[in-house]
Amino acid sequence: MYPVSDRFLQRITESHHVATSVQLFLTDGSVVDLPHTGGSVTVDRGQAIRRTCSVTVADPNLIPRTPTDQLAVYGAQLRISRGVDYGDGTSELVPLGLFRLDSVEGDVSEGPVTLQGKDLAAVIQDDKFTAAFSVTGTVVSAITSMVQRSLPSAGIVSTISDAAIGRRTFAVEADPWAGCQEIAAVAGAEVYFSADGTPTIAVLPDLLTTPPVWEIAAGEGGAYIRATRGMTSDRVYNGVLARGENASDNVAPVSALVVDTDTSSPTYWGGPYGRRPLFYSSPTLTTVAACTNAATLKLAQAKAPNATGDISSLPNPALEPGDVIRIVHPDGSRELQQVASFSVPLSEGGDFPITTISAKEDA
Repeated sequence: MYPVSDRFLQRITESHHVATSVQLFLTDGSVVDLPHTGGSVTVDRGQAIRRTCSVTVADPNLIPRTPTDQLAVYGAQLRISRGVDYGDGTSELVPLGLFRLDSVEGDVSEGPVTLQGKDLAAVIQDDKFTAAFSVTGTVVSAITSMVQRSLPSAGIVSTISDAAIGRRTFAVEADPWAGCQEIAAVAGAEVYFSADGTPTIAVLPDLLTTPPVWEIAAGEGGAYIRATRGMTSDRVYNGVLARGENASDNVAPVSALVVDTDTSSPTYWGGPYGRRPLFYSSPTLTTVAACTNAATLKLAQAKAPNATGDISSLPNPALEPGDVIRIVHPDGSRELQQVASFSVPLSEGGDFPITTISAKEDA
């Protein structure tokens, strides 16, 4: 969860005034505070472009007529925040993302005007290779070179244990952002743009060991509105076979199979759950040790219970995908769930739907 004060977390469960900010970064370097009437930011770890936005403005004069107009979609960016106006002259805002402005449309006479944007992963995704491009070294250095190829001033934040990779050569027309995700997977990690617009390499937190960052409780003073829950064995695996073959470096094929060996686990390899292997291959894997490491990290995610939940609560803009949250249902039962996606409104009120992955009972 994005760092906020205890006062912030208390106030969002009470009646309060919402504070929002939409800043327009123009290509000439100037910054404009953009008056707006609504909109939302959607965050979804299941999508290659994790953050998208929609902003509503009232003034139809903002609709661009020429490529150099203020809201022209040729390089302008939006920085969006939401938080709490404490009513004493102070406020606390949480960033929701830095977005490339992609479209502007609306009624030219009466408005409103709708702005659509994607986080800066879209810049890397669209900058497809026009010549063969090779990376080697480590996970972090390879991703850094691919990100800074499109965004030279971007600083990379990594919280992972770095891992060596073999040479990976991408062909003409290949998607560099998909390449970044492939390389991150070698370390069992994800790569994404954070709420403050920073490219980040991180491992999905472990639901079983990570303390919850927020409680959504039913009853007076709680943020709970309603919830549903489900579970399926689809996409739950108890073994991972990781394979690597790198002809560019004359490296012979290598592989490693890592399975759930815990006899008390419901997904024990060869137990009642059977054998359900997941396969992963990449030329970046050049040793058995690298294959074992990648398979071990991927198995930790692959064997997690495929539980899903849909929760509606009072909005908390500080949440992040991967956050572990505690749910306290009206009957008093408690469980821990992990955030997968949500949509933050940019107006007073509004529902705050959260989709979760994985779950466990909470004593």
